[in-house]
Amino acid sequence: MAEIEAVDGAGFEAGCDVLVIGAGAAGLIAALKAQEAGATVLVVERDAVARGSTALSAGLVPAAETRFQREAGIADSKAGFAADILAKAHGEPDPEAVALVVDQVGGVLEWLADRHGLPFSVIDNFTYPGHSARRMHGLPSRSGAELMDRLRTAAEAAGIDIVTEATATTLFADGDRIVGAGLLRPDGAEDRIGCKALVLACNGYGGNPDLVAAHIPALKDALYFGHPGNRGDALLWGEALGAATRHLSGHQGHGSVAHPHGILITWATITEGGIQVNRDGVRFANEARGYSESAAAVIAEPDGIAFTIFDGRIAAIARQFEDFRAAETAGAVLTADTIAGLAGRMHVPEAALAATLGEIAALKTAGATDRFGRDFAGVAQLAPPYAAVKVTGALFHTQGGLVVDDRARVMRRDGRPFETLFAAGGAACGVSGADAGGYLSGNGLLTAFAYGALAGLGAARAAGAGAPA
Repeated sequence: MAEIEAVDGAGFEAGCDVLVIGAGAAGLIAALKAQEAGATVLVVERDAVARGSTALSAGLVPAAETRFQREAGIADSKAGFAADILAKAHGEPDPEAVALVVDQVGGVLEWLADRHGLPFSVIDNFTYPGHSARRMHGLPSRSGAELMDRLRTAAEAAGIDIVTEATATTLFADGDRIVGAGLLRPDGAEDRIGCKALVLACNGYGGNPDLVAAHIPALKDALYFGHPGNRGDALLWGEALGAATRHLSGHQGHGSVAHPHGILITWATITEGGIQVNRDGVRFANEARGYSESAAAVIAEPDGIAFTIFDGRIAAIARQFEDFRAAETAGAVLTADTIAGLAGRMHVPEAALAATLGEIAALKTAGATDRFGRDFAGVAQLAPPYAAVKVTGALFHTQGGLVVDDRARVMRRDGRPFETLFAAGGAACGVSGADAGGYLSGNGLLTAFAYGALAGLGAARAAGAGAPA
């Protein structure tokens, strides 16, 4: 479906300054920024309602040195944030790209709050793995669905046209310039939309099994928890145009999706002192490494199933997330006052689970490190009532993609930019390196927000709106 067609710039039924493909967080932020810069904007979205992968996430955006942190009494620095990203990804990402998105994202959050009324606040009662400060920002429900609802409302209030149920199938090129896109409607009708600049905000390739098998073979059989429309169109278009790509094996997984309910269980259940066991009631990995790399570890267990175990104290923290409350309502959260009772509800061997939890209690008392390398120093003990959720591992979204510059312009393999082609969010190479272990919590929305804003402003300027490019 993702095709490139050469044209002479004529023959379009309609046109705009900036055309945005994809109405997730990156696309809507790009549209808002482009319109604010004086461009006429059209957003096209394959779904009936703009939601994207963002709506499936917890909607949390990491940022440093924000006013929300200052109001909560949290000390942080952009340099520290950048260092955390690079440390988690083993120094693989481009340090300049890391510095750029870290520098941009806080301003985007504050702009959305001030200009468009999104009531962000910082999570101040637990720290995500790999972050040296509490810097996760979210909306009141702590859900991606609310984030998408509010971004969509902001775009509609700004008068931005969002054409839904329109799948972009073709990019039109006039020489080196991208000048439009071909759209396919559900009834088979086709439209040709001209533009002066185009933003690819249609995410990565997680919904394309062939591309996943080629680039992330360990997760080829994993549950895909992202948007089914993420078919790799941006990547395929870019490769056909001769664009540079990087870290195509990079991705975000998650080792705690309630099964069979399909509800994300916050990793606070682990960071606050919980553990994971398999069907035998035995631990199998260092859960504290992070939720992304834990996906493959869970999938490798029998039937791809594990149990996340925590307690009432941790459940109270997790309850700030709408997804966790939904999991409780759906009956996914099993509770018991005794270990024996919990084992019975989980249908795992009681003796094995008791031995596992006894070992964990001893490690916490001693402040020791276990055989998997997890450090239990200062980690609170689990206490009745106990809780567990049956979970599986999942692929959320890919992190590699098209290489972009500091204006979010797509780069050619020879190092030159496409002057009218931009990419943001999962369409662009992120800052997570080449494997799941490089994904620092929030990296996906970090680049959606930062590159989305840069792409919108850059595209408006390339189209002749606002200040000169």
